[in-house]
Amino acid sequence: MTDNSNDSSSETLGGPGPDPDNPAAKDPSDWVTGDEPITASQRSYLDTLAREAGEELSADLTKAEASEQIERLQNKTGRGA
Repeated sequence: MTDNSNDSSSETLGGPGPDPDNPAAKDPSDWVTGDEPITASQRSYLDTLAREAGEELSADLTKAEASEQIERLQNKTGRGA
């Protein structure tokens, strides 16, 4: 794998799962702060995705749960492509 640490134009975020080569990348269920309440940014984006998907979700989510729902709804709405 090429070291692109100084070439931000070739870096990507997201994908099918955490980058195994990045020690900071973790599954949401493993986040230290994953049990904290959903952030305002997550809530706003999740609200948009849920409306587009025709779903209603509980607003009582943790950061990790919100992240998982965002990923699921991105795939459902086509925003994750």
